[in-house]
Order: sequence, then C-alpha cells, then structure tokens
Amino acid sequence: MDKIIISTLVVTAISGVIAILLTLADKYIADYGEVKITINDEKEYVVEGGDSLLSSLVSQKIFIPSACGGKGSCGYCKVKVMDGAGPVLATEKPWLSPEELGDNVRLSCQVKVKSDMHIQIPEELFNVKEYEMTLVEKIPMTDKIVKLRFELPEGETINFKPGQFMQIKTEAYSGGDDFDGCDEEVFRAYSVASSIKDTKHVEFLIGYTMGICSTYVHKVLNVGDKVLINGPYGDFYYHDDDSEEILLIAAGTGFAPIRSILNHMRDNDIKKKARFYFGARTPEDLFLVDEMKQFEEDLYDFKFMPTLSRTTPEDNWEGDTGRVNNSIDKYVNEDTTYTAYLCGSPKMIEGIVKSLCEKKVPEDRIFYDEF
Repeated sequence: MDKIIISTLVVTAISGVIAILLTLADKYIADYGEVKITINDEKEYVVEGGDSLLSSLVSQKIFIPSACGGKGSCGYCKVKVMDGAGPVLATEKPWLSPEELGDNVRLSCQVKVKSDMHIQIPEELFNVKEYEMTLVEKIPMTDKIVKLRFELPEGETINFKPGQFMQIKTEAYSGGDDFDGCDEEVFRAYSVASSIKDTKHVEFLIGYTMGICSTYVHKVLNVGDKVLINGPYGDFYYHDDDSEEILLIAAGTGFAPIRSILNHMRDNDIKKKARFYFGARTPEDLFLVDEMKQFEEDLYDFKFMPTLSRTTPEDNWEGDTGRVNNSIDKYVNEDTTYTAYLCGSPKMIEGIVKSLCEKKVPEDRIFYDEF
C-alpha cells in the first residue's frame, strides 16, 4: 500500500512540474511572431502572438466586456472565432451552451492568439471607447457602498443607454494596514448610475467586497485621481413599450442601473406607473432615500418600496419585511401588464424571475443584469 501511495505522489508531482514547465515555456519561450486578427471579414489587425484574444483586442482599443478581468469566471467576453482558436478549453465549457459551442462561440480571455484568426463581434463594440476620467466626488452611501462621480476630459462626451455598464481599469497598487496590494492591472464592470443627459459625467455605486477593484475604489482611489474607464456595454437597458406598469427590482449596488432608468423616466417625462422594490438587510443598508422621495414627487406615479430582511423591534420598521419575492407576491397581480427590470445576484434574479412568471409576466418583458 505504501508503495502505491508513494508512486501516486511521485506521478502527481511529476505531472505538476511538467504542467508548470509547459506553462512557462508557452509564456516565455514560445515565439508566435506577428499574428493577424480579421474581424467581421472587414477589419484586420496585426498583434504579437502569445497573449489572450481579449488582451490582444484591448491592445488595439477594441474592448470586449469582461466583468472578471479576464479570469474566465464571468462568461461575458464571448466572441465567435471562425478559425485559428484551437480546441475549446475546459475553463470555457461551463459558460457556453450547446448552441454556442456549435456556433463557434468562445471566451476571448481563454483563447490564446497563436496563429491568424477570423472572429466576429457585434458592430456596436467598435463604438466602445476608453476615457481617462477624473474622480470629482466620492461619497459613502453605507458602510460598504460608495458613490463615485467621474468627469470626462475637456471636449469629450459620452453616450449610453439607461441601465448599461462600463469597465473601470484598476492600476497596480500598494497594500495598506487593512488591505493587500495588487501587482497587476485588471478591469471590472460596474453599472452606470447617472442620467444619460449628463454627457460630461458618469456615476457608479460600488460595494466593498475585498476584491481587487473594490479595494482599489474604497481604499486607494481619491478625489482628483485619473482613471481609465471604457464602455458602454450591455443589452440591459430601458425599453419603451405598451405595458401598464414598470417593476424595478434590485438589491445592494443593483440600485445603480435602476437609478439611471429613473433619471431617464424623469428626463423624458414618461407617464407610466412604476414601483421600485429594493431588497436590503437593515435600515442602515438603505441609501439615497431622500433622492427616492424626490423621484416620488417628480415622476408620474412612482413609489420606492424597500423590503428589509433583518429587522429588530428597535428599528421600528413599518415597511415590508422578508425577501423581495414577498413584495412581488403581495403587490403584483395577473390583471396588469408589466415590464420588469432586475439587477442583483444570480440567485436573487432566479427567484424573482420565477415569482414574476408565476404572476404571468411574460419572460420577454423581464430584463435583468446579474452581478
């Protein structure tokens, strides 16, 4: 038995060493030279081979959305690779449906550029731009959420749809007494929280999760600092339709795109009933309450309806309690036509979609953004 265990350990160790050597060889020894990437059979770009397709495109100022910074853990950076990508990797398969696999869809962060490639991307991604913005305001909303306001350079403007997101580039930074440093540059995606009419600024609501970018935002970034931000991205945004009522549902920093949609409704005097069901734990987790009261005064028929899951008698909370699903069960009825906009965790989104479908809300009228 001892010999079997020793043999297994030796084989495992050798396999590990080989894997490390192959990785180092691919990274530092292999020279793929210049490689041509052809996009949509029209545009050609020459890049140095060996990097990921995502990074190679970024080097040409072509930005593909990637919420995880190219780690293969979000599934956002999908492109069609018609040839030159090699076999699909195990790290890609969890994010690709059978239909996508059959349609040559790949995760661009996992595909290495080793030979000439032909790829296809949505044309609108050519309109995505990178901006060097200046942080002009940083205000705590709760003990874990801050509101950031960035200003574009003189002479530049930005256009986006209410609900879309952008990517913030985190520079390498040193650690502090209560946080670790980071020795790499990464991108993270955050929904825009501001009005589309303000083409000179963008605002974000960013929570502290102890991740690379959230630590950078909360612990390192200061007013006056310049930050590279690219976008806009996403197919989650406000749609004009004939529904009778708009359901806005979010938790935590999912508040951000809903705030942008509310600004859009006020800016355009949209006369439609709307209800914002916001899930939080305690009264201390609520923020921008005064702003929501102002929306209630300014909009045609709007109410902010927070639901708290962890109240105590000392809170004297008179609003709804429990999960946001409880509010859906309580207020949404089958006799009204709705359009719903949801933003929150995948688990929350799954539960809310189920509740809405049980209330006969058509799935094609349910729009959501997971984070």
